[in-house]
Amino acid sequence: MNRRVPSAVCVKDMRAARAVIANLSPDERIRLQNALMDSSHSCTQINLRNTLNVQLSREQSKQLFIVNTLPFIGFGFLDNFLMIVAAEYIEHSLGMVLAVSTMAAAGLGHIVADLAGIGLTHYVEYIVSKLGVKRPVLTAEQLHSSMARKVINLSRTFGLVIGCLIGMFPLLFYKDPKSS
Repeated sequence: MNRRVPSAVCVKDMRAARAVIANLSPDERIRLQNALMDSSHSCTQINLRNTLNVQLSREQSKQLFIVNTLPFIGFGFLDNFLMIVAAEYIEHSLGMVLAVSTMAAAGLGHIVADLAGIGLTHYVEYIVSKLGVKRPVLTAEQLHSSMARKVINLSRTFGLVIGCLIGMFPLLFYKDPKSS
């Protein structure tokens, strides 16, 4: 069976990409994957020596910071919120029966939060995309520049810290039974 894919395909979103892939034979998929990998390798080998001096405009840096901060605020919030709530539940239910320490309950709560985080990642990204925050238009050199990497890492760290701090709000309602 020889299927034909149009020579000029417009892939605007994941649905369109999946539609293109669905029309490919297994051999065509492998060739496409190999071509994409080759293209990806050549793009990442952009004369990295030249990316050290590439500049971002103030507006591009601001947009890059915001677009990378918002999802990590969501992840940090969910992680701490779910960990605290789950740890409290584990400590006051299983902890009483199995004599689980507070730290063990916190560790188990963190497992619950991480597992939930895996499932909720899509929703966090979806909500952030609905906020209308646009990614800055950057050249490949700008995206691979040391300045862009610094902005991205700083913004993700900042977002995670802020999200984790906000996610601690259940502690405001925590009543230590030992202090009563």
